[in-house]
Amino acid sequence: MPLVIREVTPADVPSIYDMIVELAVYEKEPDAVVSSVEDLHAALFSGDKSRNGSPASFAHVAEVDGTVIGFALWFLNYSTWLGRHGIYLEDLYVKPEYRGHGAGKALLRTLAQICVDRGYGRLEWWVLDWNTPALDFYRAQGAVPMDEWTVQRLTGDALHNFATEQ
Repeated sequence: MPLVIREVTPADVPSIYDMIVELAVYEKEPDAVVSSVEDLHAALFSGDKSRNGSPASFAHVAEVDGTVIGFALWFLNYSTWLGRHGIYLEDLYVKPEYRGHGAGKALLRTLAQICVDRGYGRLEWWVLDWNTPALDFYRAQGAVPMDEWTVQRLTGDALHNFATEQ
């Protein structure tokens, strides 16, 4: 199967959104997706006033015979220790029937190449600790866990309450 990795286009957004929902189901969070196709389109193509109208989120898709079969959605982060930007991979997903044929590796390699080409210092992401197939895949690519770090998050009411606290 001829695999093509390319930047996302507006026409790809519904397919990516469907895969985001599939990923949420796989990650045992089927009700966690509250975004819409329109939200995703805006994030990837409408830009942000704080960035002079440039989008803050990016994506690449894996395509076989004109069908989008996977995607990588990412954004820039910054390391004060390295003094460089990096890529944070929000989601990497390949439809189950296409796994094991190199699409995930090709998407990840594309992001690694962007890092190298642009002088970014790192490519990083989270993975659920029970997702053994993903952990095995990432380890095979040379990724290492950041065991000494713990993820923290403010969201929903806690975020709102903290932001508006006097």
